[in-house]
Amino acid sequence: MRLGVLDVGSNTVHLLVVDAHPGARPLPAWSYKASLRLAEHLDGDEAIDAAGEEELQASVREALEVATDRGCEDVLAFATSAIREASNAAEVLDRVRETCEVDLEVLPGDDEARLTFLAVRRWFGWSSGRLLVVDIGGGSLEIAAGIDEEPDAATSLPLGAHRLTRDWFAHVPPSGDEVKKLRTYVRSQVASMMRDVVKVGDPDLVVGTSKTLRSLARVGGAAPSSAGLYERRSLRRESLLEWLPRLAGMDPDELADLPGVSPRRAHQLVAGAVVADAVLDLFGAESLEICPWALREGVILRRLDWISGR
Repeated sequence: MRLGVLDVGSNTVHLLVVDAHPGARPLPAWSYKASLRLAEHLDGDEAIDAAGEEELQASVREALEVATDRGCEDVLAFATSAIREASNAAEVLDRVRETCEVDLEVLPGDDEARLTFLAVRRWFGWSSGRLLVVDIGGGSLEIAAGIDEEPDAATSLPLGAHRLTRDWFAHVPPSGDEVKKLRTYVRSQVASMMRDVVKVGDPDLVVGTSKTLRSLARVGGAAPSSAGLYERRSLRRESLLEWLPRLAGMDPDELADLPGVSPRRAHQLVAGAVVADAVLDLFGAESLEICPWALREGVILRRLDWISGR
């Protein structure tokens, strides 16, 4: 069957169209992205403003039209932290349902972590042993760990790259003091949840998903996307430590010129690097493997499991 997965995140509305069948890997058939940056449309009361809601509806309508044009039998639509934490989320979702005729399911942060973990487990297989999975989104950081398909620990923290850039950096590039204060805050937040993750056992493999980690890996010398889906890519902490002070001194245009960095996300790369460094250091990991599958694939796999009665 042909399925569409509509992901409304902090930075983008992303429709992934796949050909999927129980017992088989989902095959990507089409991808549609629209820049949204919902987090920039929050007012003083943390409500999505009228302009943001209008852009959201337009992007969702366009994505649904693409899904129809591409022959999708069903569209699995969900929203993450930007809508999840908005004070007027219920009203916005009601109007999206009315105008776009689609129900956006708001995923709790720990569900994001679990579904991403499922996708990573299926990608790397049982031979990878106990996994520690890290995803740095625009609004939140998800971490999950375990040895089965359902993680033994799954958590979400408000440490997304866009959120931290907005809340902690008043200058472009950020000042050294701003980076230092962010580093202290991020490490305290990650440390606060480490016990729940560490107690499930040491990981055999540390894995990263998300555009932020892929970009940092590419900056550090990982293969480009043109090398193919199955090319091994990793982010080494040694490389991250070398690049972090250099990234902090670049303006967004200079960051966007780096390999693997998109112009619309360039401004948040420094905050993402601070989070990545904190996670690798505090968990004692020298590197992490980049997984091409993440939350969207996890949503698809969970639906296929449901169809097959697993």
